[in-house]
Amino acid sequence: MNSFMKYLVILVSAFICFNTANAAKKEISIIHTNDLHSHFLGFSPNQDYTPETVLDDDTLGGWARISTMIKKIKDQSNGPVLVLDGGDFLMGSFFHVLAREKAFEIELLGKMGYDAVTLGNHEFDLKPRGLAQILDAAQKQDNQPAILSSNMVFSKESPDDDSLEQAYLKGLITPYTLIERDGVKFGIFGLMGMDAAEKAPFSKPVSFSDPVVAAQKMVATLKGKADIIICLSHGGLNPDKEKSEDEILAQKVNGIDVIISGHTHTKMETPITVNNTLIVQAGAYGKQMGHIKLDLENKKVRMSDYKVIPIDDSIPGDPEISDIIKTYEYQIDQAFLKDHGMSFRKAVAQTDFDLVIKEEESPLGNFLADSIRFVIKKYSQDFNPFADVAIISNGVIRDNLLKGKTNIIQACDLFRSVPLGIGLDGSLGYPLISMYITPLELKKGFEILTSIHPAKGSDYFLQIAGAKVIYNPRRIMFDRVTDIWTGDEENGYKRLDFSGANKSLIRVTADIYNSTFLKIIGGYTYNILEIIPKDKNGTPIENLSSAVIDGDRNQDGIQELKEWKAPFEYLGSFEDAANDGIPKFPAKYSKKLGRIIAEPSLNPVNLVRNGTWVTWAAVGVLVLGLCIVLALLRFILKKFKK
Repeated sequence: MNSFMKYLVILVSAFICFNTANAAKKEISIIHTNDLHSHFLGFSPNQDYTPETVLDDDTLGGWARISTMIKKIKDQSNGPVLVLDGGDFLMGSFFHVLAREKAFEIELLGKMGYDAVTLGNHEFDLKPRGLAQILDAAQKQDNQPAILSSNMVFSKESPDDDSLEQAYLKGLITPYTLIERDGVKFGIFGLMGMDAAEKAPFSKPVSFSDPVVAAQKMVATLKGKADIIICLSHGGLNPDKEKSEDEILAQKVNGIDVIISGHTHTKMETPITVNNTLIVQAGAYGKQMGHIKLDLENKKVRMSDYKVIPIDDSIPGDPEISDIIKTYEYQIDQAFLKDHGMSFRKAVAQTDFDLVIKEEESPLGNFLADSIRFVIKKYSQDFNPFADVAIISNGVIRDNLLKGKTNIIQACDLFRSVPLGIGLDGSLGYPLISMYITPLELKKGFEILTSIHPAKGSDYFLQIAGAKVIYNPRRIMFDRVTDIWTGDEENGYKRLDFSGANKSLIRVTADIYNSTFLKIIGGYTYNILEIIPKDKNGTPIENLSSAVIDGDRNQDGIQELKEWKAPFEYLGSFEDAANDGIPKFPAKYSKKLGRIIAEPSLNPVNLVRNGTWVTWAAVGVLVLGLCIVLALLRFILKKFKK
């Protein structure tokens, strides 16, 4: 009997210990996305997206599909589930045009079950006041996610961010949030990265403090309050480890368990571990979502599994979310598009081929640059085919134009190609700016694609119309352009004399975002690439707002000509080949047009041909250096002979 009792006690004790151990171990799921950019519908094109059925389209993404996967993971999970986003949930489709009034993005994220999101640079595209309006509209909704930013700094001098500061003081944005779920306490905070802050020009006068310092403060705050600390960082990753902000963050800040990364649109099949911190990122536009499984045991966090889930047509859309999105389309038609004579689903073009953006001259880039040049010709009194150049950077080109199943491009597809920005008048879309510069300054502008782009990445590649450029990438920085012609494929091209002696003026048109960069590029290059925008009389333009193109001279004041409308107007000039009222893309846009040509050469003549003072100064330094070396050798030889 005593033996029996002894064994019973041992078995009961073992059972209790086993269950205590199991109770202590928690299985946790984190679902994450980033850079959703208002892409509610699967793409491209949107009309191919069929969330009601499966296995019958090639589109990716769609928030209804994401919602289905969130519900599925929650249903299958044995522990707490968090749904998080790494920023830039705004800006990129027609759905953002009513963000200030309706905050569709935040409403939908809440209905899909998101717990927290951070602010990315594109949340500031509508300026601090616009973001404050979005947050104010969102607070009228139920179950919205926590909106986090721990390194946002408000101006003490300018009143232009006061409304956003008031939203912060009301708790509509917080540095961090604490969530307790199934006995596990999560501390989550948000950050804006340095590169993202640099790419948020419309955030001013808001600024952003050092993300590393801010993260250290957040970890110190959350350490005693949370079992797991998660950072939502709109900092990003880079193959160059010295530029990989979220890896640097993990290395320098102890105590972060997971970093949900955003900004760089990096699709990671497996997490990176740096300094015991897991770092993940799930591409962009909702084409994938990430699912991390963690085990929490004895206050230690360990990853047990990670998957990147393609959001494709194998996943049926959540009917509730799909129905909500349909109501949004109707509201956008009524409140925005009707005034522009179009609708969300209007067929605006036919195409037999895809137009894709690349980190080089591309058919889509040619088309969009031509669109800008076309509207200048339409709205200007003094268009000159041999002295009008249009520029658009890859950074504002956001989506391809794909023919899909029907070869039809709808208005919603075309808008996604250039959806960004806000005007000086507060209306949606970057306004187009017209300025005059000298031929030498035009060459300096083209040096952005030869010298700035290789260092800063794809966003800085320029697509051009009205000119052809040849450059030698082997030459010294800031003087790689060797030849420029102005004109076009229809009228022919003329070689441009870009010597300093040629003081004639060439008109350049770009959106205000790129125009501002052209104006300030000199400051970033020690005035080597200084460009002074001028009016047609050669008088320097102090404020680019005076150079906005008027889209309707019959109305009082300036009616800003928007970049996003340029391709719509340009399409109207194409032939209606099928006689059905829908213009067709001409075959010229099926391939790039040879406007930007790299001719690498180490031939000494080619290294200096048509060089400016930059090249000759470098040659002078080289010659001087050789003279010094020869003099030293001569001196040493004389010494040796003695």
